[in-house]
Amino acid sequence: MATTLTSSTLRVWIKESIKLNGEQHGGETILSIPDINEISKRIVTVTTTEAVIATFSAAIGAGNYIAADVKYMRFANLDDTNFITLTFRNQDNDEVAIKLDAGHSFMWCGDNSDGMTAVFNATQDADAASSANFGSLTNIQADADTASVDLEVFVASA
Repeated sequence: MATTLTSSTLRVWIKESIKLNGEQHGGETILSIPDINEISKRIVTVTTTEAVIATFSAAIGAGNYIAADVKYMRFANLDDTNFITLTFRNQDNDEVAIKLDAGHSFMWCGDNSDGMTAVFNATQDADAASSANFGSLTNIQADADTASVDLEVFVASA
């Protein structure tokens, strides 16, 4: 079945603005990600029991994204009190846990050509910086600190 959807460029603006001692400071950067033809935006309730909120592989499926096609992800904690722990796992079972405080957002841009394949390594030694050890993202888990929290998830794929 042919698609009638035309790919477009996703633009992500990051802007800091602060006035200190009467002088304006900050910066702005714009990231343009071409050829996006799929987006997923949803709000999920994250409980205090860790649960998988997204999976990544070579095939599309319910709650599953094609790892090589994912170019951008944003997670926004919509709660005003509690934090969320986001845990990212690769095919080597390496994990990276991120504390996402109340009202905060976390963005992850995929590799320009390979999306979420070969994107991270997690070790306690110097080899973590070697790109030869980068693994492909396989899933994201989330759990809330002390009470359920609403999490906005935005994923853009080519």
